[in-house]
Amino acid sequence: MNLITILAAIVIILTFVLPNMLPAQSDPFLGTWKLNPAKCRFTAGAAPKEETFTVELIGDQDQMTGKGTAADGSAITLKYQVPAKGGAGKVLAGPFDGISAKMINAHMMETSYIKGGKEVRTTQTVISKDGKIMKATIKGTDAQGKLASGVLVFEKQ
Repeated sequence: MNLITILAAIVIILTFVLPNMLPAQSDPFLGTWKLNPAKCRFTAGAAPKEETFTVELIGDQDQMTGKGTAADGSAITLKYQVPAKGGAGKVLAGPFDGISAKMINAHMMETSYIKGGKEVRTTQTVISKDGKIMKATIKGTDAQGKLASGVLVFEKQ
């Protein structure tokens, strides 16, 4: 084989074969996230005292599970599934009876929470480019129906 044939073979391998053998870029939302209360800022209502949020892929669904303690000391429990690509999902536990998510891009998602057939909260969630920080901007009401607006900051565990 001559040098040109060898170089052509290397280019083909690097361009077409190797990328298909590598695992796909993983979803930056997946994993366990812990609230950093010191970095949270609210203009209405109050941030939770503590919260851990886990996102896992189950089939073609993202399953979100949140547990913690609200500012008033009450327990926070929320569990739901939404299609990984966005769309209507289902609430498995918590104060809401409906959920819908829309993927804006690989690092941003908008979620609508429904109660009694009415949207009561929206959350825009952004994952930092390095995948270590998740910021959730909340507008609407909390589990008790009180106005809640602010930014929650989570760190990947």
